[in-house]
Amino acid sequence: MSARPLLEDLPMELKTARLTLLIDPNKKAAFERLCAQQDLTPSQVVRQLIRDYLAQHGATYQASGAAPAPAARSKRRP
Repeated sequence: MSARPLLEDLPMELKTARLTLLIDPNKKAAFERLCAQQDLTPSQVVRQLIRDYLAQHGATYQASGAAPAPAARSKRRP
């Protein structure tokens, strides 16, 4: 299993979008307690879960705070 980058090693995301979901209130409370015990916010944990899920399935994305990837040069014929 490969090591995950630490939160402080990831590029800062400059833009955010809201994700709303419905969850059982007891699961939510247990999740929030566990996050607090680990000195993490629920948002930090959910963002990490999403990054891990994307990586697990080979999905690529550009973090909003990261430098854009260099454009590929097109091969044009004269």
